[in-house]
Amino acid sequence: MSKRSDAAAPSPVDVEAVQRHTVRTLVSTQVLGGLGVGAAVSVNAMLAKDVSGVESLAGVAQTCAVLGTAGVTLLLAHVMDRRGRRIGLSLGYLLGALGTGVSILAGVVRVFPLLLVGAALLGATTAANNQSRYAATDLSQPQHRGRDLSIVVWATTVGSVLGPNLSGPGKALAGAVGLPPLTGAYLFSGVGMIAALVVMLLRLRPDPLVLARAADLRAAHPRAAHPRDAHQRDGIPAPTERASGWALLRADRTLRLAALGMALAHAVMVSVMVMTPIHMDHGHATLEIIGLVISIHILGMYVFSPLVGIAVDRWGSWPVLTAGGVVLLLSLALSGTTHAGGSWQLGVGLFLLGVGWSLATIACSTLVTAASTPVTRPAVQGVTDLLQSLTAAVGGAVAGVIVGGPGYAALNGFAAVLALGVLGAAWEVRRTAYRAETAPSRR
Repeated sequence: MSKRSDAAAPSPVDVEAVQRHTVRTLVSTQVLGGLGVGAAVSVNAMLAKDVSGVESLAGVAQTCAVLGTAGVTLLLAHVMDRRGRRIGLSLGYLLGALGTGVSILAGVVRVFPLLLVGAALLGATTAANNQSRYAATDLSQPQHRGRDLSIVVWATTVGSVLGPNLSGPGKALAGAVGLPPLTGAYLFSGVGMIAALVVMLLRLRPDPLVLARAADLRAAHPRAAHPRDAHQRDGIPAPTERASGWALLRADRTLRLAALGMALAHAVMVSVMVMTPIHMDHGHATLEIIGLVISIHILGMYVFSPLVGIAVDRWGSWPVLTAGGVVLLLSLALSGTTHAGGSWQLGVGLFLLGVGWSLATIACSTLVTAASTPVTRPAVQGVTDLLQSLTAAVGGAVAGVIVGGPGYAALNGFAAVLALGVLGAAWEVRRTAYRAETAPSRR
């Protein structure tokens, strides 16, 4: 080897150390971003009802937040594909922080369309938090993908559980600074999102996707001494061939089933969760009690995530996805038979709703990661998260109409139909895996 090639050779990277640092950084941003989202979600529907004066429009704000998540998801995927995880995820937190300011302004001037713009921008933080779980797997060993992904999902517990309980203190803070009571929670949201932005920009170095792609290129081109010897753009090694996320989804049945299961489970969770505060408000529950129930729900979403990830690594995705569908059905049976206001039964139902979502989402997310490569991963993950958000947006919009008409029990019945679809997706994942395993013997 020549002196020139020796000089060009990169210094060895301790991938395991970088992975540990990456997970720790993502855990920090998930806590802060979760705080921002949790504080806003507990008052979104009620602020929309207050500003619009129409109860049936209460779910529209959350629908716009979900649509915002969907739109920004593709933007973040595009940026990450070209600039890496750090820049893409930071952009999501920046847009979310802007959304808190717009939402506060909308509450002050009482302009409903402006509130919808703020809600859509708030969805950017959810998009960033969602994509963070995939960033945790860029450098993971295959046998630990579920664990690493689920640790980052679990980290959202702290901020997301604390966030809804800030609606009461937010009301006091808003009064102290002369803002409408329901806008106070957004002040806490903004602080959390800005803090997440700062941590992401300063700490996510080196970028895990950059390293994963560099390793992928070196494996494909062993004579290349450095990623710059292969095609590279904007500092991140670029694949020689790009396929759209949609094309990749159409070509892979497992990816399609993972996207379907994740989208349906998310639609079940969002449609019921977003209208629960309205159902409780009908029974004259206080903001503090509403915040507590939403916190219990969010606790269910995240608290068992590491165990779920370990279960996926050990037994595979389809059994965990099946369990998710069953738990979702049980939760809907409990919450759908509660009276308006607060009750232990509603709290348990919402907790199980979160657990079912966790089981389904981690199982499907791990499937998506396993079925993609560092080259295709951002595009595939962007499309699957887009479908997840769009399905939830439709569910949130329909939820407002149903609660405004037949009522909260009918909403849970509608969600149960979607939960049956989750079970169907799990069954098909099992069949697909079985065919793949037995195909060589048949030949």
